[in-house]
Amino acid sequence: MNSLETQVVFYDTHAHLDYADYAADMEQVLARARAAGVSRIITIGTSLTSSARAIELSERHPEIYAAVAWHPNEADQAPEDIRPALAEMAKHPKVVAIGETGLDYFYLPSARGAGTAEDDLRHKKCQARLFAQHLEVAAEAGLNCVIHQRSALADVLSQLAPFEQKLRVVFHCFGENASVARQLLAKNWLMSFTGIATFKNAQSVREALASIPLQNLMLETDCPYLAPVPNRGKRCEPAFLVDTARVIAQVKQCSMAELATATRANAHEFFRKF
Repeated sequence: MNSLETQVVFYDTHAHLDYADYAADMEQVLARARAAGVSRIITIGTSLTSSARAIELSERHPEIYAAVAWHPNEADQAPEDIRPALAEMAKHPKVVAIGETGLDYFYLPSARGAGTAEDDLRHKKCQARLFAQHLEVAAEAGLNCVIHQRSALADVLSQLAPFEQKLRVVFHCFGENASVARQLLAKNWLMSFTGIATFKNAQSVREALASIPLQNLMLETDCPYLAPVPNRGKRCEPAFLVDTARVIAQVKQCSMAELATATRANAHEFFRKF
């Protein structure tokens, strides 16, 4: 298949194209994505500076859109109140979501050998404050949220509870089991899958994937991370999304075209500025 018209077309709903990893060959990365049938990419901010770069990329490239946020792992470096800056960025016509935001207890200071239990508690409180500010901005701006969650599910669900009628969320880079998937499906939330679904040691992720209806799925690379098989270990890029999609289509027992149609429709509904 040599033209986009004859290809199955996918969206990469979570990439980090503002990273220095792509500074030298951005045009080639985008050309490979187009050739693979990946026609839209959302690049995700992880700080105010990163979010501004994401917006700039969206202005320069028609296939790129942006989400804006401050990553929870860097919460202790965030401004005391990030809401004014985020709210202003959210007005941009190509900013389609707030995120990635959430909680991450996997990389607490003590786990990095850089702190005590008291430092961990302080960092958790800082993450919670930052997460709350993101949710407030999203609700006020009429945008949905891209959620980062690692080893913090109960607290993430607790903070989301007051916003369940105000916005929808997608749990990006979903790597949990089918039991967690059922909890999220009960709220009609979405889950987005990366190259992890192709990894040999990720059978529990594929079992979760099998239990999730197509209308609750989206696809992402999370590039430059998590390159799927057969490119595992390399710098990931949006073109590799198709390798993940092939495995997901096998697990879901559907065609690539059916998967592409469903996940594009989900993205249009979720990222309403698309």
